[in-house]
Amino acid sequence: MRIAVFGASGFTGSLAIAQAHRRGFVPVLVGRNADRLARTAEAAGLPDPEIRVATLDDIDALTAAFADCDAVLNTAGPFTLWGEPVIRAALAARVHYVDTAGEQGYIHRVLETFGGAAQQAGITIVPAMADDGGPGDLIAALTAARLGAPVEDFLIADLRIPVAGGASRGTARSMAAILDSPALEFSDGAWHLGHGAPLAPLTPPGETTPIPVSAFALPGIATIPRHVTARRVRNAMRAEAGDLFAALTPEVVDSIPEVPDLDARNASRWLMLAEATAADGTRARGWVTGIDGYRHTAVIAVEAARRLATGAAPAGALTPAQAFDPADFLDYLTTEGVDWAVETTATV
Repeated sequence: MRIAVFGASGFTGSLAIAQAHRRGFVPVLVGRNADRLARTAEAAGLPDPEIRVATLDDIDALTAAFADCDAVLNTAGPFTLWGEPVIRAALAARVHYVDTAGEQGYIHRVLETFGGAAQQAGITIVPAMADDGGPGDLIAALTAARLGAPVEDFLIADLRIPVAGGASRGTARSMAAILDSPALEFSDGAWHLGHGAPLAPLTPPGETTPIPVSAFALPGIATIPRHVTARRVRNAMRAEAGDLFAALTPEVVDSIPEVPDLDARNASRWLMLAEATAADGTRARGWVTGIDGYRHTAVIAVEAARRLATGAAPAGALTPAQAFDPADFLDYLTTEGVDWAVETTATV
């Protein structure tokens, strides 16, 4: 199996290359700088690397780079700025596409605009297969199904605890790129621009003390309403993490290392929480969590590319839960150190 990784020389791309190689796939390194791609291949221990130079302004070269591959994995953000040319090249090459985007507006735009072209090309496009959007969408589907009643209110929350030195420059750059973009909310069957209404504190699984949270433009608002019928879908982030992202400036972004500290990564835990509430107050709750979101992003994205390459999903632009069986995908992630659960419904 041949998986083209665009942005292979970046931090997330290099992790994806190593993960694909570990699993016995053939990673095809695609980017703009041959020397950097070669260094990435050497670091990953690739004995005979396939390196292809192509830039975003040359769709023909990108198409040629992808043409003999089984799937394209795009790791080069900010996706808001650079994502769509890679999708267009994957369409032209008729090769399945997955990315690691966490940018809400970009994800929404991809799902809204590329479905018809993907169906015509006979390929599947799945954005948001990172440690937030992918597991968050999968656990959302399972939580809503567990409720067993129409969903009045659905909440998806990113409750990771920020760790000093644990974020990459690429993550910071992607977050900074969307800070001035209006966030989406979903209610009564439609998306509209949100205003970040105050949210009640949440108690994370395994903890006893509620923590403050704030509205944040998470991928789930763009994905969950496409497969969960709910009157309202909201999103939240641990307030201290949201405050750190809100404080990003170009100067701060440039000061952040490209590669985050390994000890900080190993000390970090990501956690996506989903809560579905019926009109009578009955509630279902699900969560998925793991250590080192960057490593798990590579695991999630490479597994998604593998499943697309084997024909696991229908053609179109799909959310993670539309493309893959949620429980089966999350069960696979448990072999990589991820934990997930959905609680029995309860009346609150």
